[in-house]
Amino acid sequence: MQPDPARLRAWQSGETGLPFLDACMRSLRATGWLNFRMRAMVVSVASYHLWLDWRATGQHLARMFTDYEPGIHWSQMQMQSGTTGINTPRIYNPVKQGRDQDPTGAFTRCWVPELAEVPDRHLQSPWMWEGAGRVLGRIYPEPIVDVADAARAARQKIFSMRGSVDKGETRRVINKHASRKDSGGHFVNDRAPRKQRRKAVDDTQLKLDL
Repeated sequence: MQPDPARLRAWQSGETGLPFLDACMRSLRATGWLNFRMRAMVVSVASYHLWLDWRATGQHLARMFTDYEPGIHWSQMQMQSGTTGINTPRIYNPVKQGRDQDPTGAFTRCWVPELAEVPDRHLQSPWMWEGAGRVLGRIYPEPIVDVADAARAARQKIFSMRGSVDKGETRRVINKHASRKDSGGHFVNDRAPRKQRRKAVDDTQLKLDL
């Protein structure tokens, strides 16, 4: 991915013109927290629709999250941005997410007060409102990408790149790093001998006289 400072700044500051995304980024800046679905969504839009480098967006989020934990954060960044190469890309539609996760519009209106004049039915896609000219490009930015076109272009790029990947190498990575559950529901490495997979759990601690 090529760096795009303007898009990165718009994403960081909640000025992309995509209301629910902007509301999430502004809320994060003020509170230091987002729920899991919203974290996945802001990374997805940054990586796919805006085509930003996950390392740059990951550093920004690491600085913002009050519960930042490197071991969790960076593995999630790689998975949500599709760089692991073994997961199906999760391209979240920010308009749909806004309608689904903020059906009353209360969260979006709280953090993006510039849209106070926009009717509820157009809150997550104000560019479709007949009065958009009174708001977009004046007190709130026009969307920096077309959501549908950007998602379509990202899918084409990703699957084009993945189509050229050595399938044998992909299987090797999965066999080496992916985990599976055994018959007892425990996660195990597929390469481990069967006897090791069924190793009894040490219950010594359960026998302590407390």
